[in-house]
Amino acid sequence: MTQLSRRSFTLAALSGVGLTACGNGVGSSGAEKVDARVDATLNHMYSRYPNTVDLANKSTGMLVMPVVTEAGFGFGGGYGRGALRVGGVTVDYYSATKGSFGLQIGAQQYAHVLFFMTNDALMGFRRSQGWAAGADVEYVFNDRGENVKAETTTSLAPIVAIVFGQAGLHVGATVEGIKYTRIIP
Repeated sequence: MTQLSRRSFTLAALSGVGLTACGNGVGSSGAEKVDARVDATLNHMYSRYPNTVDLANKSTGMLVMPVVTEAGFGFGGGYGRGALRVGGVTVDYYSATKGSFGLQIGAQQYAHVLFFMTNDALMGFRRSQGWAAGADVEYVFNDRGENVKAETTTSLAPIVAIVFGQAGLHVGATVEGIKYTRIIP
């Protein structure tokens, strides 16, 4: 075997391993697992925060992220997978990738739901190549049901995000962003 053919063989083997490890999800049970987690998250949210049912009924769509895991020590990151539901039906799957920098330490997990309150907000989200949470999103971080109603149902924001079910400890002051990307689970 010549050196060129060994190099070609090595590159082909490594690319085959890389492609096998990535997988595109076609024919896998990834979608069913994400949908089951989304259903469980919505059931938990509706039972713990009954006022979110009205918010869901008023929205044109919801992006449900059942579990987002993040950790940081100076630099931080996070990841989660979820589903976009329109009319109670899953229409797409998304990943949430989060990056942060600053004085921080720890790890946590949480769930969050983005409620799209207008058709324009929903269409803008669906048409984008990779949507980043911005200034037009109103966040509710308090994990108490009575506060969710006061802050979300009176909101005029086109997108309302509710973060709940926090577990773990992650403290600090950071600059961060989150990007949502359409995936095949």
